[in-house]
Parts: sequence; structure tokens; C-alpha cells
Amino acid sequence: MHPILRASGYALAAAIVLLVLPFLGVPPVVLDIISHVAILGLFATSLNVLIGQTGMVAFGHAMFYASGAYAFGLLMQTGNWSIPTALVAAVAISAAIAVVVGVVCIRAKEIYFAFLTLAIQMLFYSAILSAIPLTGGDQGLMGGFAKPPILGLDMSDSNVQYGFIVVVAVLVLGALWALTQTPFGSALRMIRDNAARVDFLGMNVIAYRLAAFVIASSAASVAGVLMSLFVSGAYPNFGYWTMSGEAIFVIMLGGLQAFLGPTIGAIILTLLNHFVTEYTEHYGLVLGTVIIAYVLGLRRGLLDVLVDAWRARRDRAGAAGEVRQ
Repeated sequence: MHPILRASGYALAAAIVLLVLPFLGVPPVVLDIISHVAILGLFATSLNVLIGQTGMVAFGHAMFYASGAYAFGLLMQTGNWSIPTALVAAVAISAAIAVVVGVVCIRAKEIYFAFLTLAIQMLFYSAILSAIPLTGGDQGLMGGFAKPPILGLDMSDSNVQYGFIVVVAVLVLGALWALTQTPFGSALRMIRDNAARVDFLGMNVIAYRLAAFVIASSAASVAGVLMSLFVSGAYPNFGYWTMSGEAIFVIMLGGLQAFLGPTIGAIILTLLNHFVTEYTEHYGLVLGTVIIAYVLGLRRGLLDVLVDAWRARRDRAGAAGEVRQ
């Protein structure tokens, strides 16, 4: 089956399952957790397009998460935009920013690329704090914004908003997965493994890296838009370096190589945050201890470990079958 058709099928099935949950009486707090996981998983997966697929570690990826959130929030506060059109416009704005930032950063190698993106992100963060009349400074976009209906559905209803968030997140995740299965995705992995050889073959490594950077940044901006819709605003911490660090941390928890690894990592971190803060005041101590034990025990992301174990078992079963024949 063609990768796009396969991705569409998986995305449709996942979307249907998630959409059914409110009708099954799932508590609102659980739906909120799922929404947060969907947003964080999408953001981390977009970063993993750079790290896991292309071999480019970007410490400033949260800049595009924030640009999507602020652009969407500002557009919606005008009262002249529908949610879908504001989403598309916010992503287009973030993509334009990504092109400029990518042209500046993309030729830098390894650690220099990582810290150059971080430096530009901190400039962007400072701009958010300084542009008080536009962004609200350190208070963020205050006052919220109206949420016009979509196809007659009341977006102020929490269940409808949940459905919109998870459907958009699943569709973008499906699109990113389909991208990794195309020749373009194969080229990115070739660049990750040996960029010099790819360049020797006559492929434009810089162009591929720039395209990956813009695609990943655009997907991150979608996550920012969804978070802005979720909280009815945008806040400067969306563009702070810790947000980029959280995405990297989520990737490490869930897995770098498996596509759904960042989503698994988002589930792990979100549940840890929820239950640790619910049952103890010593949040940092407990969460840090659990994560240290987790990392030292597995030494890789959870899904990477499970996938490797499944493949090893499959290979052993295949070898045993050949011996019996």
C-alpha cells in the first residue's frame, strides 16, 4: 500500500477512536490530558524530524511553537478570522520565519547549528517580552479570544474543542509519518547517516536540510496554534529555551528512532507530571528520581527498546523456522 494511503488509514482510525471518547463518558480531565499529550507529542515529533530523521539537533525549536501560538492568538483577537484560516495564516507566518532562520543557520554544522538556533530563539523570546503593546510582554496575550463555530460546531464547547485539537494533531502526525516513508524521507536519513556521501552523489544537502527545517518548524507552529486554542492565549514561556529542552527530553523518553517515540514520551511525561503533582509537593525530587531510574535502566527511549525487542524476537522465530525446514 502507498505510504500516504497507509498513513491516512492509521490517522483516520486514531482520530475516530479519540473522537468517540467524549461519548463514552470519559471525564473532562482525561480529555484535557489527551489534548495536552496530542499537542506535546506533535511538537516533539516535529523536532524529531530534524533530530531523528535528518541528524540536526535544534535547541531553538520552541521559537516556532511560540510564533504559531502568538500569530494565531493575535489574528483571533482581531475578530475577523475563522479558526481554520487563522491556523493556516499562522503556519504560513511561521514557515516564512523558518525560511529566514534556516538560511542563516543551515550551513552551520552540528553543535554550532544547535546553539545558533538557540541564540535566535532567545532573541525571539526577548522580542516577545519587549513588544508589550503587541504581545503583552511577560503577561502574554491576555483577555482570550472568541472561538467562532466551525461547520456549525460550537468551538466554545470543551468537547468540540477537544475533537478539533486531536483531529488536527493526528492529521499532521500522519502527514509527517507519510513524509518519512517517501524518497524525500529516505534522502533525509541518508544525510543523517553520511552527508558527505550524499553530497558526492550530486544531491543538494543544503536544500534538503532547509526543506526539513521548514517542514519541522511549520509542524511545530501547528502545535503552538493548538496550544493557543487550548488555553485561549499565548505566553512567553512558549518560546523559552526550556520548551525546546522539554521536547528533546520527551524524545529521549519515548525513542529517537521509532516515529511514535516522541508521542510515547509525551504520554510518559504528561502522566508523570499529573500524578507526581497530585500526590506530593516534592515534585522535582520525585520526578527527577523516576526519570533517572528510567534512563539508567533503559538507556534508550521506551519505544526504541520495545521495537528492537520485537524485531529480535521476529528474527529468532524466522531463524528457528528455517532450521525446522
